[in-house]
Order: sequence, then structure tokens, then C-alpha cells
Amino acid sequence: MTADMSSESGAELPGTAKATARAWVDEHMRDLSRWHQHIWELAEPAWREHESASWYVQRLRAEGFDVEEGSGGMPTAFCAEWSNGPGPTLLTYAEYDAVPGNSQEATTRRRPREGLGPDAPGHTDPHSVLGIATLAGLLATQHAMIERDIPGRLRYTGEPAEKMHGSKVVHGLRGYYDGVDAIISFHPFYMLPLCNTARWDTQCGAYYSKVYEFVCDEPQTWQLGADPNSPIPASHSAARAPGANIALMQMHSASRTMHDAMLPSVGGWSLSDAILASGQATADNLPAQVARIQYSWRTPDVPMAEHVLAVLDRNAEHAAAMAHCRLESTWVARSRPGLTNHTMAQVLYDNLAEVGAPTYGPEAIGAAQDIQRELGIDPMTQPFLAECEQLTSPQEAEAALREQMPAWQRNWTSDDYVEMTHYAPTVRFYVARPALRPAPGRGAYPPWVMNALGGIPAAIDPTIEVTGKTVAGTFIDLLCDEDARARAAAEFAERSETEGMEPLLPADFQPPTHLPWPEYVRDREGNRRWLGTGAHG
Repeated sequence: MTADMSSESGAELPGTAKATARAWVDEHMRDLSRWHQHIWELAEPAWREHESASWYVQRLRAEGFDVEEGSGGMPTAFCAEWSNGPGPTLLTYAEYDAVPGNSQEATTRRRPREGLGPDAPGHTDPHSVLGIATLAGLLATQHAMIERDIPGRLRYTGEPAEKMHGSKVVHGLRGYYDGVDAIISFHPFYMLPLCNTARWDTQCGAYYSKVYEFVCDEPQTWQLGADPNSPIPASHSAARAPGANIALMQMHSASRTMHDAMLPSVGGWSLSDAILASGQATADNLPAQVARIQYSWRTPDVPMAEHVLAVLDRNAEHAAAMAHCRLESTWVARSRPGLTNHTMAQVLYDNLAEVGAPTYGPEAIGAAQDIQRELGIDPMTQPFLAECEQLTSPQEAEAALREQMPAWQRNWTSDDYVEMTHYAPTVRFYVARPALRPAPGRGAYPPWVMNALGGIPAAIDPTIEVTGKTVAGTFIDLLCDEDARARAAAEFAERSETEGMEPLLPADFQPPTHLPWPEYVRDREGNRRWLGTGAHG
């Protein structure tokens, strides 16, 4: 931004605008905390975040944003935009999907949320705070732009199914990231050394996810010599097709057996599987007609991912043939490794350093100590991990990451923000969420502990505050500093030329929202019920 865009001088404007934005966050912390608790309690799983997405749409419209619901053909996605006149377009986003099997009340003991069993979803990372924290930054920036007469556009996307890398590749293919000058990608801290820092060189790697569906729709043709006069084409006493369940078991067994031979045991790659429900539990005298298994794998680069794909495709083909099934497959995700941007990382980290790391007050410390007592651990005076209240520069974090990686490896772990990095200059950063200091000789805390802390306001609200102020400060710098935008754009162009690659899915790729993903339903009385909770819900 040049000096003639405002009555304030170019040197003064960013500082006063940031102060305005930070004051907005301070004044609205009670609302932000309440909003977060609402999304945290909804805890809707991937592709089924209907109430969560609806809440964001209504909130953004109330704040003056134009909102497209169901963006990219995804029912629980959205795209919101607000303009204060011609200028740069900046983007950040919300996530709000939860994880089945992690229902946890916001309390200091292990207990599922009221009315639900432990198999219902809960926020683990938590994506609830990811969305509300970036929303805080977005709305604080909007307020500062109005108050300080800063031109530009803000774009905010709702990204469902992040746990399956679901939406960002679709939004990218459909053009929702086109015309954007810069993107901020936030995630609550989940591993050291990526805490209160930004990624530098080592971005996340490739991620593939695919559902293999075995369909036995002609079981009667398995034995052509069966008695043609039988009143039932597949009578109880006749041989019948093995069916879809057999195909699935063959696929699972073969792939597990071949796991060690898929790739060398280096580079931090992983493969996971999940069996999707097909609703045939009461079919007592028929071969299973359909069975589905999802495979998801993380690798540092695309060639490694393609090798795993070739093995799985081959296993699926032969498993289907063995069990008299036909094979169908559906892509869930296919993401490229990310492109770094040092300019963006440094601008953001400078703002994070101005704000400072989260700090925890007496109420948060008391909750943490109660958890330690619940687990039979003597409560600590300082129960939170020291790194949660410390800053780590991007360069320091990068050096620590490289100590754990082979020299040839350029990418590590997986997240679908990487797709965004191929459309605009992007920074990926992390702010601490509350994590407890290890107790000597006790090993890791059980997963419910971090899940619970993510729902206790006194413990998680500092993440919202620090993130919101950091996002707003970075946006204001990018709106006001034309030189920083130019340097980020030049770096993006250079890295795209030397390291970029085309999308790995076709332009007409359809998101797999039709598959039987787990979900909540409403009963006749309007009460929420989690499918599969049995007596608990």
C-alpha cells in the first residue's frame, strides 16, 4: 500500500492497524470462546459437517461477507468474500471435521460427551480451534481495514474433511484459490519442533487416499452347473460366490503382507486402512454384495506414493477376481508436496513474535493439575509443556526437523494445505495448543487428555487469541507492504517453475461425498444421534 491510500503515513499505518485488530480480538474473546465451544461440541466427522458449516455461513453473512454455500460441489464447504475496495486479495480458511472414536467431554477425566458413547467423534487436533482462530484473524482484519481505510479483499473458505485431504484439492481445481495474492495456513501445534513457529523449507509431502469397492452383483453365475430347476436361484444347498467380504479380506491380508516390501523403511512414510460400513449385517443366506476398504498413505514424494498405488491396485484386481466380484475404485485425495515461501514465513513469524507465545493462567493450570491427579501423577507447578509458552524461529525449527530426516528427503508428514501452495504464496504456521509436560517414567499421556484440553476454555482460548492476532497482523502487513507482496510473488513464481507440478487429479474430479461416511442423524424428536452408538446414544 502506498502512503496516499490513507490519511496516515505508510510507516505509521501498519502499526496502528495492527493495534486496532488486536484490540478487536481482546474485546471479542468471550464471543470467540463461545463460538469455539459450539463447534467443538458439534464434533461432526468428515464430509458430514452440516451444522458446523451452516454456523460459519450464517456468522460470515452476519459480518457482511458474501458467502457461497456448497462450494466446489461439496455440501459442507463454503467460500466467503468481503471487499473494501480494489487491492490485494488475501485468503485463510476454516476446518471443522472431527474424528470418530474420540468423543470426550471438556472435563479433567476420561468421559464421552453426554448422551454419546466413546465411538462418537471428537475434535482431536482440534480443528474446532483451527477454524475459530482464523475466523478471529479474519474479522479482526476486516475491522482494522474499515477503521483505518485499508483497501483490499478477504477470502475465507470452509474446508471439510481435512482428515481425508478432502476439500482443498477440489477448491483448487474449481478455481477458488485463483487470483489470490497470499494464503495463510494455520494448524494447532501437534508435534515438536513445530510449535509457535512457521515452516521454512520442509513442507508436508504427498498424500493419496483411495476406496476400493468389491461388488458381487451376479452371485448366481459362480456355478453355472447348479440345478436350473431350483425355485431359488442361489439355493442354500448350492455352491455360491464367495462374495465381497472375501474379496475385502483377501485385499487386506495381501496388502498387510506386502506392506514391508512396498517401500524401504525410511522417509517417514505410512499406510493406513479403514473398512467402510455397508449395512449388510442381517443378510444371513446371501453372499455379501458390496464391501469397501479405504487405504490412505503418506510419502515424502510422488514417486513413492505411485509405487504404493501400483501395489494396491494390483492386489485389489486379483482379490476381486478370486471372489467373483467386480472392482470399482474412488479417489478420496491425491495431493502434491508443498512449495515453501520464505518471504511469507518471515512476515508471519515476525508478527507471531510481536504477539508472543500463549500463556496459561491459574484456571488452565488447575485443570491440567486435576488431569495429572486423575492419572495418578503428582501435579506439577508448571504442568504444561515448556515449548507451548516459547517461540521457535522457522530456521531453528527447520534445523531440528532436518536432524531427524535422511539427507535426500525434502518433505515430511502430510496435510492438504500443500495444494494451496501451488496456487499462491503460502505460509504454514503453528501455535501451541495445551499439552502436558511428561511425567518421569510414565511415558505418553493417553489421547483423551489433549482432546479434553482442547475443549476446556481456559486452556484452549490462548490459542485462539495468539492465532487471531498473528493472522490479522500478517494480513495487515501484506495489505500495506507492496514490496513484501512482490517478493513473495517472485519467490512463488520461481519455486513453481523449478519445483511445481500439475494437479494429480483431473479437473472434473468429483469429491466422494456419496460414500457411506459415518455421521450424526436427527431422530423424530430432533435429538442428535450418532450412528453406531448402540445403547449409549
